[in-house]
Order: sequence, then structure tokens, then C-alpha cells
Amino acid sequence: MPVFRVALDLPLHRLFDYIAPETAGRDDIGLRVRVPFGRGERVGVIVDVAASGEWPPEQLKAAGEVLRDLLPLPADFFALCSFASTYYQAPLGEVVLQALPAGLKRYAPPNRRPVRPSLPGEPPVPPDLTAEQATALSAVALDAGFAAYLLHGVTGSGKTEVYLRLVERVLAAGRQALLLVPEINLTPQLEARVRARFPQRTVVALHSELAEAARERNWRAAFAGGADIVLGTRLAIFTPLPRLGLIVVDEEHDPSFKQQDGMRYSARDLAVVRARQVGVPVVLGSATPSLETWANASGGRYRRLTLNERANRQASLPQIRLLDTRRLPLHEGIAAPLLAAVDECLARGEQSLLFLNRRGYAPVLACPACGWVSRCQRCAANLVLHLADRRLRCHHCGCERRVPPACPTCGNQDIHPYGRGTQRLEECLQSKFPTARILRVDRDSVKSRKQWEAMLERIHGGEADILVGTQMLAKGHDFPKLTLVGVLGADAALHAADWRAPERLFAQLMQVAGRAGRAELKGEVVIQTQYPEHPLFAALAVHDYAGFAASQLREREQAGFPPYAFQAVLRAEAPQMADAIAFLKAAVALPPVAAHGEVALYDPVPMRMARLASLERGQLLAESASRPALQAFLPRWREAIEGLKIPARLRWHLEVDPLEL
Repeated sequence: MPVFRVALDLPLHRLFDYIAPETAGRDDIGLRVRVPFGRGERVGVIVDVAASGEWPPEQLKAAGEVLRDLLPLPADFFALCSFASTYYQAPLGEVVLQALPAGLKRYAPPNRRPVRPSLPGEPPVPPDLTAEQATALSAVALDAGFAAYLLHGVTGSGKTEVYLRLVERVLAAGRQALLLVPEINLTPQLEARVRARFPQRTVVALHSELAEAARERNWRAAFAGGADIVLGTRLAIFTPLPRLGLIVVDEEHDPSFKQQDGMRYSARDLAVVRARQVGVPVVLGSATPSLETWANASGGRYRRLTLNERANRQASLPQIRLLDTRRLPLHEGIAAPLLAAVDECLARGEQSLLFLNRRGYAPVLACPACGWVSRCQRCAANLVLHLADRRLRCHHCGCERRVPPACPTCGNQDIHPYGRGTQRLEECLQSKFPTARILRVDRDSVKSRKQWEAMLERIHGGEADILVGTQMLAKGHDFPKLTLVGVLGADAALHAADWRAPERLFAQLMQVAGRAGRAELKGEVVIQTQYPEHPLFAALAVHDYAGFAASQLREREQAGFPPYAFQAVLRAEAPQMADAIAFLKAAVALPPVAAHGEVALYDPVPMRMARLASLERGQLLAESASRPALQAFLPRWREAIEGLKIPARLRWHLEVDPLEL
């Protein structure tokens, strides 16, 4: 009696056996199937067809309809899912089903329109390559199997043009290309450029802001081989592509490539794994590569390709100037020299950007009389003041309430906002430059793709003189009239408890600095800081990423931090912190811990954000100098943890290669 082994989207590390039809065979592997589960039905994926199951036939239920509206999922798709399941300690069913569009996980997928056909027309004449671009392009061997390349180019050096030339060569060979970007906001701009460059090719996008039907339509086109170019965010790495010839990961350093819930995977790392599995090149591009990627390139695992100059021969890297705010008076957090620079920029008819990575009006509202602070009742965080709509909002759990007319504790009506966000900065600039057109760009003013596209159109159309923005404006954008970037509030990251904070700050500052002077107009970057002598700013002032990366890697090697150690973290959340810590202590005492001497476990501690959405959170770090040793330990430890008796409302998960501790 044949048996289907079925993967279901469940938090269980096992497959489920069902009695298969007598006609079932190996050709059914990779098809979706309806199966009874509990009191209802689910859609699963057949991962194997066996002659018999692990359980007696009388204990098995019969599988339902095998869905044949799609070809079977290919072997390389299962290979990638299997690796992700094993490496990231996630159930195979969760990995496989997560990779499918929502419509394919239901019994009756929605009606589908065909993918938008290619448009007639000739592609535009591509720009001339610089000598460095030509060298990088010729170095990528598209027909020699797997190789990993780091394309390290300064901002504005034309990395995207190199990507497009590589895609052109891949398409000419009859293959498909997969381009990954970190955030949805970068997708429309790159998608428009790719479509314009390849008007006679089928280009599809895959990201979470697409309507469900559109996402399924594009996924099907990619899977069937009808899409030549797939442009997507992190989940697109799992998209089956029968003719895959190239993977590109743009802004590979970006933390958005790491999934932070469900299966916590790194799309960048899986891109390298997938390229190796199917034997194609992968190109990781960034002006500020992650230190893990830089170490791989320095050690010879990746080949480094360098672009040191901007692609526009009339453009140059911006001059970076540090303002020592210890010796300068500030007006609403802005030093007079920066205000003067903005004024000069306005007089020349050029655009300026003031960067403050903190949205809202002020980080906190407080009472100076009794010390009351606008704290979130559900999180270990403050409610942020959004004065435009008179609301206090938690940026972690979404909780909000109206701004009180007086202090809730003592009744004092003289309550004050402390600190500043983009809304307050915008208000200040409006008072200083009343005739300037000021445009604020953050997640409060831009909430959808259409709003984002309209905002970009206004900026490119010269309808804004001063931009006030968060990290949404820090990467991937080319504004020819933007010549001045002012940075506020950068010092906080220098004192963060996270040892990755300097790397992230340097990347953020170099990326936002790269928005200035990308055309023939010269650019200037003004950074306010109380620590102008800090080595990070010294490296930034001369655009020396290589020197900064070398110093950071030396520090990490001395401290035993990644990439010189390998980590996993066990996290638990419960209504009471005592329950979370007790669970973590029980996990430390399990037999597999003592049996693996190469893995060190640290004491359970509360997370930095100890309370989130009314749940108390603790964590336990596991670390080893050997990746194989850690990977051998984790499945045995996880299996032992699954056998623990835990409180009903306690939830836990394992995260491999965590970005935050």
C-alpha cells in the first residue's frame, strides 16, 4: 500500500503519512495534496512516496485530492528547503509551505490573469562602462559553474549597471536571473529600470506588498520558466526557477535580508547556498559589505571586485565635515553651521537632506513635576509622541493612545516632549526656512508603494528643497539635485550594548552620505557629533571602508565574536519573566549540553527589550568556535527541549546566526 509523506505548515519537526492512491508513484513527489488533519483539511506538499509507512495502515488516514494544476516542485527546490530546515532548525513543512504563495495553500486558488506581456520596443542605449566596471564585468564567469563574488563599489559607482550587463549575458544564454533587494521601497525604482532596459523580456516582482493574486501569478510565471527576470525581497530566494543562471543580492549587508519571525533565515546566505547547489554564480553587491562577507572575500572564499570611483565621470565622492557639538550651540538640535549650509544650498537652487533615524515628533513625553514618562504598558519602551495627530504610539507593539491634556499622575498641564524626531525636525526647518518646500519621508508619511512612488516623483521633479528623512532615504536612491546631507543623532549608536552597532552605524552613514553629489554638482556631508575624534568618523571622513572593516574584524577576533565564532540563541516569552528564565535554565540542564564540550552555553538573561506586547522575554546564547560542532549540537538539543513540560502560554524558538542579542 503506497504512502504519501506529506509536509504540512506546522511547528512540528516531522512529516505526516497518508494512504496514497494505488496509482501513486514517484512522479507525485512535489505535488500539492489535500489531506485530513484534525477536524478539517489542509493543503500539504508530497515530499516522498513510500511502499509503506512508519505506522500500521489502520492508523493512517487516506489522502485527498492530488492537485495537478502545477508541475511538481523540482528537486533543487527541496534541496534548498531541506538545507534551510536543517541549518535554521525549522520544520521542513514550515519551510516548504512558507515558500509558496498563499493562494497555493488553499483548496481553490483565486482566478488568475496572465502575467503582463512584454512590451514592444527597443532597449535604451546603455551607458558607457568605466574601466573598473568593465574589469568587474569580465571577471564574472557566467558559464563556469558556482562562484561567489563580492562587488564592493562606493556609492554611485554603477553597481546596478554591472548587474544589468550580467543579466543581459544570462538572458542571451537562455537562462533566468534572480535579483534580490532588501526592502520593498527599493523594488519599484529598480523594477522600472529593469523593465526599461529589457522591454522585450518578462520581468516579475515578488514581495509582500503585492496583492495575493498578483504574487501567485508572478510566482507561477517564474516557476514555469515564463519569467526571464525575477526581482524580489528575501522570500523570493525560494522561488523555483527552471533556467536559473545568475543570482544577484543588492545591498547584501542590509539586515532586512534576515527574517525575524517564523523560520529565521538569512536570504543572503541562502543565495550563496542555492547558487552552489545549482552551479551558478552569485554576486553580492554593497558599498558597505557585512563584515562576514568581507571576511569571506579577504579569506578567498569569495572573489572581490572593486569599484573605487563613481560611474558619472563628472561626479566625485562628497566631502565629509564633522561638527563638534560640544563647542557649538544648538537650535532644536541643529548647529548653526549646518543651518547655514542648508541656507546656501537653497540659494543655489539645490536639494538638501537632513537625516534623523527617529520618526515621530519626540521619543518621549514627560512631566517635569513628578517624573511621569509616557511608557508603553505592554512593552519595555516609551510611547513616542506623534504631534501631528496628537497620538502617543509604541513603535514596537503598535499600542497607541491620545496625548493627555495633563500629567496622568499629578495633573500638571505643563508636560513636555523630550528629544526630537523627524516631525519636530520638520517643524523647526519650516520656522527657519518659511519659503522652502520641505518634504518629510518616513514610515508615517509613506505607508504604501503608491505613496512611495509619488514621493520619489516629487523629489525627482524638483518639488522639494529640503528632505527630512529616516533610513528610507539612506540607500539605493539617486537624486541628481541633492548636494547636501546633514546627519543628526548619530552618536547614540556609539554607546549601544550591541557589538554590531558600529558596523551598522558606519554602513548607515556611508549609505546616506552617498546620496550627495551623484551628478555633476559637488556634494557635502555634515555630521553632528560629540565625538569627532572617534575612529569610526575618521574612517568615514576619508571613505575608508576597508580600513574600518579591518579594525572591526581585529576587535571581533580578539573578542571571539562572529565571524570568528558561531552562535545560536534560544529565546522564550511568557506572561511572567520567571517562567521564561526557568524554562531556559531547564534547557541548560538537558543531557545534550554536557555531551557537546565544543559548545558553550551562557547564563539565561532577559532580552534587551525584556517586555514586548505584554510578554516577558528571556534568552540563552549558545556559541562555538566550530560551525559543524554547533550544527551537530542544535538538533539534539532542540529535540530534548521539545520534550520539556512548559507552561501553557510559554513560547520558544531557536535562532541560528542571530543579528541581535
